[in-house]
Amino acid sequence: MNIVATQQTAAATTQQVSAEAAVPAQLPRIDNAREVAPADARALSKVFFLRLSTLEEGTPERQYVRNTLIEMNLSLVQFAARRFRNRTDGTDIEDLIQVGTIGLIKAIDRFDPALGNEFTTLALPYITGEIKRHFRDATWAVHVPRRLQELRIQLARGKEELSADLDRAPTVRELATHLNLTDDEVIEGLVAANGHSSQSLDNDQDESSDSAPRALADTLGDEDPAMELFEDLHSLAPLLEQLAGREKLIIQMRFGQEMTQAQIGERLGISQMQVSRLLTRTLARLREGMLATN
Repeated sequence: MNIVATQQTAAATTQQVSAEAAVPAQLPRIDNAREVAPADARALSKVFFLRLSTLEEGTPERQYVRNTLIEMNLSLVQFAARRFRNRTDGTDIEDLIQVGTIGLIKAIDRFDPALGNEFTTLALPYITGEIKRHFRDATWAVHVPRRLQELRIQLARGKEELSADLDRAPTVRELATHLNLTDDEVIEGLVAANGHSSQSLDNDQDESSDSAPRALADTLGDEDPAMELFEDLHSLAPLLEQLAGREKLIIQMRFGQEMTQAQIGERLGISQMQVSRLLTRTLARLREGMLATN
């Protein structure tokens, strides 16, 4: 055997001994974690997570356990990345896997097996979140000025914060107030966000379902004429709750039960003229409230 071959054999032997020494006691040695089946990976991950929580930072044993967890669960990243394969902004699937792996690593570092939750419950939102953030921050279908790209990110974060506080989507005015912007700046940013992604209307949609694929144009609906009415009723509901008892009752009888003003006056023991004045005043207040919220 020549000197080079002898040196290579010695180096391989040294690496194997070092790797085996890094395997903590009571853990199986996994030579190729990426080839572990998903069902086996879930079972093994529970064992490895319990061991990971007992190991000290920076030790070879902890590095082996953490790296093995990452490689065993890469199938979660591949699963999440495939959901975005129909994006038409030129992003390669391998790039998505790299981005999603960052989310996987974050999930592994934050997972606490003592809570009794499944790791996939935590991992998939982290992975998907990183991929969506990549699309949000790094990819645009058309050229948009840097100022508007940054404004779109600012608006996205503001919408998330306000939606959590308001339990609904914020209005343009609420966004502008929250971010110290003008209404026109918010509108400009929302319009610019439309350039973030594009897709041909002739593209087939997800083919993973049992039904035959359909073009995007075939799945788009028309504008719902009742949507504006729904938005108005959604804004009107809290204003109705603020009305006094008699005012609310008059509104209910007039528009809910479709009673005439004379019938309402007879029911409440007041004149039709009084009903008319109360109704006019109440409707004016509701109208002002609706205009203030829009």
